[in-house]
Amino acid sequence: MKAMVFAAGRGERLRPLTENLPKALISVAGRPMIEYPLLLLRHYGITEVIINLHYLGDEIREYLQDGRRLGLRIAYSEEKELLDTGGGLLQARAFLEDGTFIVINSDVIIDLPLTELLKSHRGRGGIATLVLRPDPQADRYGAIEISRDLRIRRFLDYKAPQWQSAGPLTKYMFTGVQLLEPEVFHYMEPEAAGAPAKFGTTKVTYPKMLTRGESLHGFPFSGYWQDTGTPERVREAEEKLTRGEVKLHYLQSRQ
Repeated sequence: MKAMVFAAGRGERLRPLTENLPKALISVAGRPMIEYPLLLLRHYGITEVIINLHYLGDEIREYLQDGRRLGLRIAYSEEKELLDTGGGLLQARAFLEDGTFIVINSDVIIDLPLTELLKSHRGRGGIATLVLRPDPQADRYGAIEISRDLRIRRFLDYKAPQWQSAGPLTKYMFTGVQLLEPEVFHYMEPEAAGAPAKFGTTKVTYPKMLTRGESLHGFPFSGYWQDTGTPERVREAEEKLTRGEVKLHYLQSRQ
């Protein structure tokens, strides 16, 4: 299985830390934040990874190079302009479209059991499985609601057909991790031939899939998850990891 890690963003919320350093290379408890998703992938034998680059991308490439130091094989997708998550995926289509693949943000630290995620995804036979987490502020930041069979019935302001007959729904938030089949690219065609494909998966692709009745599933996850997109959240993650309050399972056997 292959993977894509998003690392093209400017890291505006992390300024001034990102004035001269790309967000992906900001240190969190002694290692650049992008190493956390990369080491998670390696732990589960996912070694073929593509990383999208834009802002200070040469520094990310210089640091990671071909990935051999981390036991990976890394390719890069250069974006002349930021393409957002959907456009970034679409540009990397040739690398990803030969089988199931996982997508994760570079500013996410998550202690995720990928074997369980893959089992859930394949057992339900859908095109996309989004890793979700409980959050009391889900309504404020963007709730995703799933039924007992783990199908997503409401995605932000969008509803699946016959969603009211699905029974009680449970609210979650998206973690930034998703397991996808190549068929997802059918919902990512650019609007005009030759135009840059700049769009988000959460704003365009997944709502389109949901409203057309496509099978879109959630994977509820209650373990450790931390967004490291602001200085405050970086400090929070550093404190928990340094104190040993959080021990990531994929770092225990091999450093």
